Amino acid sequence: MPPSSSDKVITCKAAVAWVAGEELVMEEVEVAPPQPHEIRIKVICTSLCGSDLSAWESQTIFPRIFGHEASGVVESIGEGVTEFKEGDHVLTVFTGECMNCRQCKSNRSNVCSVLGLERSGLMHSDQKTRFSIKGKPVYHYCAVSSFSEYTVVHSGCAVKVDPQAPLEKLCLLSCGVATGLGAAWNVADVSRGSTVVIFGLGTLGLSVAQGAKLKGAARVIGVDINPEKAIKAKDFGVHEFLNPKDFQEPIPQVIKKMTDGGADYCFECVGDAGVVTTALQSCCDGWGLTVTLGVPKGKPEISAHYGLLLTGRTLKGTMLGGWRPKSDLPSLVDKYLNKEIQVDELITHNLPFENIKEAFNLMKEGKCLRCVIHMPK
Repeated sequence: MPPSSSDKVITCKAAVAWVAGEELVMEEVEVAPPQPHEIRIKVICTSLCGSDLSAWESQTIFPRIFGHEASGVVESIGEGVTEFKEGDHVLTVFTGECMNCRQCKSNRSNVCSVLGLERSGLMHSDQKTRFSIKGKPVYHYCAVSSFSEYTVVHSGCAVKVDPQAPLEKLCLLSCGVATGLGAAWNVADVSRGSTVVIFGLGTLGLSVAQGAKLKGAARVIGVDINPEKAIKAKDFGVHEFLNPKDFQEPIPQVIKKMTDGGADYCFECVGDAGVVTTALQSCCDGWGLTVTLGVPKGKPEISAHYGLLLTGRTLKGTMLGGWRPKSDLPSLVDKYLNKEIQVDELITHNLPFENIKEAFNLMKEGKCLRCVIHMPK
């Protein structure tokens, strides 16, 4: 690592998206010094999440550096930062925790009103970018932008982790795995002996399955149109696999017949508003709960008959599985180190940074769960 220089610009490689859906271009970018309450991070590993793919295909803010599920080492700190020091190992998080806003103080929410999901491609603090190419701004993604050798994040959007934990595995806990486990534990609070149906068996869905299994669910049913997901799903606690293409009748009817009226809990892990409706229809009357985790790239509006709610069903959403990043994620790291949760098994590919385009192709083709991208040492 080069000598720390909190007041100097770093030039490094970054995978830049110039146009929606077009291949990323490896560019030389300038990374500005961290401003007050910010840290600059040398990214060690970053994994490709489905929301990166969806945003790359559908959003309008460009040029941009995607990536948000990452681990790294603090290179330098900005004025007023006391929590971190140079050399600390950290996870980045796409939604922060300021500790002081109404939401953070409530202990009822993890949706920080100061450092919540950033959608404009700018930093929370001053609504500017820290990336540029030849003096022209390059925009951020989720205030993280980890498809770069170095990045700058608000100190509230990073979590210090045990230096003994392997950063090449740990990056998955900054989004996908944490979100799935938290959806089962924090949001749904899956009850022992219950029936759970999971729509979409990617990293999110398998992490939900793992969480449901650890909570004592008696029956976990996985739904996916990719038959190759069935074998891997068993390793994470899925008892039965359904491919909607194998049935002539709508999948909610199939599930209702299998479960004597519907599941206790359904989880939408696809990122499709239509699947949210399908999941809600697959719950039972009275107490059936549907949790939506996916980020849709197309039509975002959810449509459902009001009678589904009148009969007692509930629809909930979640961001990062309800975890408060700084307060809660270290406990997940501990669980990983104690071998209480599965993370390594979700990594299907490891690629060097220069092959990041291959990672996008693998995800588009449904051939990977998590592809970990390793930055040059």
